[in-house]
Amino acid sequence: MFGRLMPQEGRFFELFNEHAGLIVQGSRELATLMASGDDLERRTRNVESIEKRADKITRSTIELLHKTFITPLDRDDIHQLISKMDDILDLIEDSAQLMFLYDVHAPTPEAKKLADICVVCCEKVKSAVALLPNMDNAAAIMAICNDIDRLESDADHVMRAAIARLFRDEPDVRELIKLRTVYEHLETVTDRCEDVANIIQGIVLENS
Repeated sequence: MFGRLMPQEGRFFELFNEHAGLIVQGSRELATLMASGDDLERRTRNVESIEKRADKITRSTIELLHKTFITPLDRDDIHQLISKMDDILDLIEDSAQLMFLYDVHAPTPEAKKLADICVVCCEKVKSAVALLPNMDNAAAIMAICNDIDRLESDADHVMRAAIARLFRDEPDVRELIKLRTVYEHLETVTDRCEDVANIIQGIVLENS
């Protein structure tokens, strides 16, 4: 009787997948914003809406964690994973908000490249999360996490080169400060993806 009343364990993985799907949506909306620089307010609101939907999933996951007696993964791992996934979308929203608040209508090629790397990173997070329910996928999950680490390193190199070019070529100090902040936020999106990858690698090592 008691067992039938317990929440289904698989619901956690469904929530992870739903959240990861929103991460990808948010990153693609951000990349579109960075590619054109037009309609900043509408695109920023789109990202904000996606982030709010993800927040609800995060809350639902934590509420389910408190209600579930037996969890499919370590309780702390579940909490850390969904929290760090939420951090990714927080940074995506912050990056979009910066473009709108700073009124940047002409994104640089470096900003576009960083946003594109963010999209690939977020897609990799989604792929890794989708494989988590079955530890037979351990090797594939670890390979995806290694890809995320490599992409984070790529983003770091792009950001450093972009900032160096700003200090070399940008005469307007205000523009320099704006763009530097945007670059740093975009690179930090990939840092948060790497955080998620590290958590997932730990889960795999503990459970495979």
